[in-house]
Amino acid sequence: MATVGAAVDLLQLIGEPTRVRLLALLARHELTVAEIVVVTQLAQSSVSTHLGKLREAGLVRDRKAGASTFYALNDAAMPAPARKVWELVRGEVRDALLEGDEERSEKVIRARERPASWPEMAAGRMDRRWSPGRTWESLARAMVGLMRLGDVVDIGAGDGSVAQMLARRAQSYACVDRSETMLDAARARLAGAKNVRFALADAHELPFSEGSFDVALMLHVLTQVDSPSQAIAEAIRVLRPCGAFIVVTIDAHPDAAATAAYGDVHPGFAPGALRRMLVRAGLSVEVCEVACRDTRSPHVAVITAFATKARRLRGTP
Repeated sequence: MATVGAAVDLLQLIGEPTRVRLLALLARHELTVAEIVVVTQLAQSSVSTHLGKLREAGLVRDRKAGASTFYALNDAAMPAPARKVWELVRGEVRDALLEGDEERSEKVIRARERPASWPEMAAGRMDRRWSPGRTWESLARAMVGLMRLGDVVDIGAGDGSVAQMLARRAQSYACVDRSETMLDAARARLAGAKNVRFALADAHELPFSEGSFDVALMLHVLTQVDSPSQAIAEAIRVLRPCGAFIVVTIDAHPDAAATAAYGDVHPGFAPGALRRMLVRAGLSVEVCEVACRDTRSPHVAVITAFATKARRLRGTP
């Protein structure tokens, strides 16, 4: 007989919907991770994480075949308590999602007869698939080549990793951070860049005159400042009329304790709330939406906002 704790752990393991889906699939077919990704249309990282937990608990087995690893239900050696729970779940579950998995798995197995190229395997999901050299960083660095920037202020520039990419496309680039340690790292990273300057300052009080910049960046800063509205107002103050304001921050989420470890004092901003904040500050907002979701815990969504300073702010002559 299992202890209460062991029973609860087992129920939680099998009770997760994605793991039920994987068990149902692997009860019928022996598949590689790549094939499971194609069948389920889940992210590879998610599939690998769930398979690892199922294998550790003895519900799933794996075997090597050349360079490939195949996974299947561990029928021969599944622990008795796990087998009882799984048989009960399998006997009760009827779902269109599982039927779709079965149809796709048959196609995947038939495709083994003719080796598929990587593009064929990744078609429709290339944004989630990795291949040598195909990273978001490589794409970002390539796209930077299309930019023509004027005078840029990077508020919360950190160690200058973004500045290193953008400074060559700017007339001038000001790295602002409240941490001397971060600025020292930025100076070392950007040594020799003649158009870059550094300022030890707080986002609430920038050491620049009004209308000094064409572009203001605030990347993952708003959650770490005491007054987001004041920081936005300062960024707008130093922007020239028609200047661009770019914000990247995280969506509102319930796991404030996890992000507090990274210095956050606000648990993110919902897109609608951030848009209203920008509009109230006098900006014309082009985009303010969830752009992606972090693959690591706590899996927060990331918001990007693009806005423009008006030729004249409301209330000015």
